[in-house]
Amino acid sequence: MDIRRIQETSRLQTPKTGPREVEASTTFSALMQDKREHKGYERLQQKLMLVEEHGQLLAESQTIEHLEAYKEKIKDFLKDALDQSQQLEEKRGFNRRGRTKIYKVVEQVDAKLLQLTDNVISGESRRLEILDQIGEIKGMLVNVFV
Repeated sequence: MDIRRIQETSRLQTPKTGPREVEASTTFSALMQDKREHKGYERLQQKLMLVEEHGQLLAESQTIEHLEAYKEKIKDFLKDALDQSQQLEEKRGFNRRGRTKIYKVVEQVDAKLLQLTDNVISGESRRLEILDQIGEIKGMLVNVFV
């Protein structure tokens, strides 16, 4: 008796479906490229935080050593940002306008760094002026990042 009941429950009717279409998933290379971009943005974000930290150190004590370290961190950030934009450009095709924008921002950052260097070396600038210039430079770097 119990055997019949078990056999009846094992014969449940399941709806039969035809062959299913499988959606095309992203290719492995596209997935790897997305991961590289994500890692690149994370690296840029970390470098931007380092620039900000060194900017605060420079604002607190306006020494040549802090200025050099700050400029080195900005140089490192901009190098990675340019490399990242070049990789994105290659992925999306040739786009001159985006590339020109980054070069223009790099030139503006360079001009602001020269002005900041002059102010720190002359020793005439107050802490507030240095902070203002550091803030302007950070804004330009964020513009590159976005």
